[in-house]
Amino acid sequence: MAVVTMRELLESGVHFGHQTRRWNPKMKRFIFTERNGIYIIDLLQSLSYIDRAYEFVKETVAHGGSIMFVGTKKQAQEAIAEQATRVGMPYVNQRWLGGMLTNFSTVYKRLQRLKELEQIDFEDVAASGLTKKELLVLSREKAKLEKTLGGIREMQKVPSAVWIVDTKKEHIAVGEARKLHIPVVAILDTNCDPDEVDYKIPGNDDAIRSVTLLTRVIADAVAEGLIARSGAATGDSKPGEKAAGEPLAEWERDLLEGDKKADAEKSADAAPADVQTSAETEKVADAEQADEAAAPAEAPAAEVTEAPAADADKA
Repeated sequence: MAVVTMRELLESGVHFGHQTRRWNPKMKRFIFTERNGIYIIDLLQSLSYIDRAYEFVKETVAHGGSIMFVGTKKQAQEAIAEQATRVGMPYVNQRWLGGMLTNFSTVYKRLQRLKELEQIDFEDVAASGLTKKELLVLSREKAKLEKTLGGIREMQKVPSAVWIVDTKKEHIAVGEARKLHIPVVAILDTNCDPDEVDYKIPGNDDAIRSVTLLTRVIADAVAEGLIARSGAATGDSKPGEKAAGEPLAEWERDLLEGDKKADAEKSADAAPADVQTSAETEKVADAEQADEAAAPAEAPAAEVTEAPAADADKA
């Protein structure tokens, strides 16, 4: 089954690129056509690249790795925080501090400082042994650290890979990851440089719906990797699969137990229907093939009706 469908990509506006005057010539091979001064991205290529990125993220997490989610632009902040929190991965959605990867030892000290400040009861002045002014200064320091480092407060080491929304805005994060040879998975809009990204997904990095959809796909890959890691840790893995190098954290166990319960309920409800849906499955497969065959013609048509919305997103 496909990770995401062509229809979902179209409805989320993933095919809208930047204006033709704002482009990177290296992205030419990912562009399907141009309409009303806006480049249209080839979604057939996007689908194949999404599958590659999905498999990479899943395998990385399954073998004990972690993925850092990065997106500080307004369109990405909510999706980054929500999806990263859902799968228990570190994220940065406010401001990228220089050295978060290349100087992680210093960043880790600031994380320890944040945890120290969280132990202080700012409401009980007498018990703290500090003056009101000192407590006020410390509370402001805590708020600042929470805003910039709250998403990575549980991170013990640099991540195995990073998911980035808008490589041009997050060029410092991209540079640090490349310097440390950390794989970069990112959305590539028509103004980006594909040479900077290891696992690229051609798509719109400015529209909220597009960013939310693609970030959810990466989070789903992380969740599937966690399930595979759990199976390897409990000895349920297939022959030839590697066992996880790291034990599961408490939040990972809670997440996996919830997923297993949901899967069990779904399978119980769907059991009677599975017996008689073979013909229906063939019809659905034929319909999906027809949709994919018609995709190049469908993209320009969708663009004509949605072009004003795309302009608003770019603004």
